[in-house]
Amino acid sequence: MSEVKISAEPRTEFGKGGARRTRRAGLVPAVLYGHGEAPQHIALPAREFAAAIRHGGLNQIFTIDIAGNPAATLALPKAIQRDPIKDTYEHVDLLIVKRGEKVQVDIPVTFTGEAAKNTLIVHESNTVSVVADALHLPSELEVSIDGLEAGSHVTAGDVKLPQGVELAVEADVVLAVVNAAQQNTTAAEEGAAEGNSAEGAAE
Repeated sequence: MSEVKISAEPRTEFGKGGARRTRRAGLVPAVLYGHGEAPQHIALPAREFAAAIRHGGLNQIFTIDIAGNPAATLALPKAIQRDPIKDTYEHVDLLIVKRGEKVQVDIPVTFTGEAAKNTLIVHESNTVSVVADALHLPSELEVSIDGLEAGSHVTAGDVKLPQGVELAVEADVVLAVVNAAQQNTTAAEEGAAEGNSAEGAAE
């Protein structure tokens, strides 16, 4: 995953009122912390941040250039608060990372292939926790369900891991279960079947 450069401004207003004013100005309130450094309250350009997340996902690495700071800072979103109605970002916690450092993150899992006929896939989790180089995080991971019969389980150990990526959970953690699809009949169909049976008995 490539780095995205983004500019930031120091934030001096705090509390709900300050956060609202920051968002009205087209910025996202954020806190930058980690590696023993004092937390920095900053504001990110909302459109640029949203575009980067849409393209790179929630584990997008940012190179943050803070006004007044001599050097840019590498950071990874650790917690994102989002307004589900307005579809805007309310607040972001950013974790400082270093080149060559390994971090633990949750990566989305894509299920590929088709299970056996008359089965239903029940997803227990759509992500899996891994440890990887902060600058080489996969955007997604794949696991095959092709041909799986009812009663099968898909576990973290079945996920294809790129070189340098390790599971941060036990391999037997269940991600999905393959169940037999139930044949549901409607009340009308049941009534018709009963009627036919009654007619047959009368004859």
